[in-house]
Amino acid sequence: MNNVFVICEIEEGKVAEISLELMTKGRSLANQLNCKLEALVLGHSLKNIEKELYPFGADVVHIGDDIRLDPYTTLPHTAVIEELFKKEQPQIALLGASTLGRDLGPRVSSALQSGLTADCTSLEIGPHEDKKAGKTYENLLYQIRPAFGGNIVATIINPDCRPQMATVREGVMKKEIYDADYKGKINKIDVDAILKPEDLVVKVIERHMEKSKVNIKNSSIIIAGGYGMGSKENFDSLYELAEVLTGEVGASRAAIDAGYAEHERQIGQTGVTVRPKLYIACGISGQIQHTAGMEESSMVIAINNDPNAPINKIADYVITGEVMDVVPKLIKFYRKNSK
Repeated sequence: MNNVFVICEIEEGKVAEISLELMTKGRSLANQLNCKLEALVLGHSLKNIEKELYPFGADVVHIGDDIRLDPYTTLPHTAVIEELFKKEQPQIALLGASTLGRDLGPRVSSALQSGLTADCTSLEIGPHEDKKAGKTYENLLYQIRPAFGGNIVATIINPDCRPQMATVREGVMKKEIYDADYKGKINKIDVDAILKPEDLVVKVIERHMEKSKVNIKNSSIIIAGGYGMGSKENFDSLYELAEVLTGEVGASRAAIDAGYAEHERQIGQTGVTVRPKLYIACGISGQIQHTAGMEESSMVIAINNDPNAPINKIADYVITGEVMDVVPKLIKFYRKNSK
């Protein structure tokens, strides 16, 4: 078994953020394993796409440039990746846990009979001892993710099948340039020699895409509300605080389920993962399902009437009190003291 592969997504002609995050993690894993990091890009009009990937430590960029690969459809992408992986024999393959990744990952892993761990929150390299079989494995991929509704954190391994495949949600891994001057190689895939008529039975006639109006992931200040806000009317006060602080409003799943905010604002295991400079948690108890999506925030302020709330354990500052007493005071104070 050979190198670490990242299956990259293309969004509007550029490599998607989640793919660059995985390239950063993939470079770290490849360094630990003393192997190469390889990127795979499929689509159309991919000229110079490798220049986006080299700075993240790509030793090889496999490019399949064909009009039949854009827009994404399951069968041709699966066929190309399956053929490439049979030839290259990667030991690890990573995808984003996006709409594309959640469709493509299971198809590829099923075709290769490799197994797949979805929605990982951490990836590490380590050994495993199988006492029953009397075997010791080295350098396995620890695929770490919340399980049983977030009540436990499971570490999943795949000792015998390759590649070890995992999907990772956007925002979980940091995106960092490895070396701005890094240079790798290009391998152009002969897509025409791989695709068969049965791979092209599905055609996309028309696409309608609407961009989200909420930009939680890239906000440096997030004011998040939980079920403890008490009502949608109370929750609306967080938008006023966010406006004063030039931040964005997020929510826990309990607040979303109660109808306090729309789903695209949900932060946590089943929402988005964020890492802002400032995270103000209002009326949020801090169950692991939520903290999994915000625990890497630079600073956390918790506002809660429960002094023993779990969120307090990870907060840098704790304000114990009723949120609807505290939040209006914050708004008043910041309006008065902001230039």
